[in-house]
Amino acid sequence: MRLKTLVALLSLTVILLTACKSNKQQDAMITANNTALFPKGNKLTNGYFTGDAFLKPLLAKDVNNGFAMGSVTFEPGARTNWHIHPKGQVLVVTEGQGWYQEKGKPARVIKKGDVINIPENLEHWHGASSESMMSHIAITNYKGEENVVWLKPVTGDEYTAVNK
Repeated sequence: MRLKTLVALLSLTVILLTACKSNKQQDAMITANNTALFPKGNKLTNGYFTGDAFLKPLLAKDVNNGFAMGSVTFEPGARTNWHIHPKGQVLVVTEGQGWYQEKGKPARVIKKGDVINIPENLEHWHGASSESMMSHIAITNYKGEENVVWLKPVTGDEYTAVNK
């Protein structure tokens, strides 16, 4: 009888410890996810990004605002294609670390708290570093009905060069 009771108590202890560990892991995941200013949003599958990038729309263009605003999350290594904005764009980095590069210039590190003011028709790309995710709010102005012109992908060699 004692052996059965001892086995039952040990089994119950293992179950409780496993449950506590699972709850702690879940709490840690929830806490980590709640540090983000905005949720990740939906995965971008439009072909204008390399790697895993996600968009959470925040504000659509309307009669009062000639811009759209969204939170974009880049997993490590993810980035946009080269592109231009006919009326410019502002990026506000809210998490992590990444890269911003204008055509013909060296890439620069961007991190939480940075604000990047991108002039109209300036060819550029932005995304996460190879070792860190990065999120930013993109405020993109419209010229008529157009707010972005997508160009070629950033090559692996171009991306590798900035991550050295």
